Amino acid sequence: MDPKIQELIREDPRFAYEAYEFVGDAVSHTQNRLGRSTPDGPDEDDNPEADRHVSGGELLKGACDLAVREFGMMAPVVFRHWGIRTTDDFGELVFKLINAGQLSKSERDEPDDFHNVFDLDKALTEGFALTLGDAPRRGDR
Repeated sequence: MDPKIQELIREDPRFAYEAYEFVGDAVSHTQNRLGRSTPDGPDEDDNPEADRHVSGGELLKGACDLAVREFGMMAPVVFRHWGIRTTDDFGELVFKLINAGQLSKSERDEPDDFHNVFDLDKALTEGFALTLGDAPRRGDR
């Protein structure tokens, strides 16, 4: 376990350890998805952060995509279990990680980038539909 994340949890226990880890994974996932992953090799330019930066909105969309891939229909339940209920909560996690030196930000980034961007539960459940055809028939039990 990362001691910096453990300290964040001691200071503010609203969010689970896994929520902080997920944010880091979501940043990487979003960078990869947008073609902004960490460059390999000696040809890195002087400011590699500029090319890899993702906005708050991009990160939120990438996080939802990753959550649905990893947790499927259970994504909203997992997020609630970790203490994440709104896009604002996600922003709080991001900026706590920035303040702890675990993530970096540009001068344009601010917590308001995450304020009430969209309904998180709705974003995590779009595309899933349960129908009567999915239910077992009486003789199938």
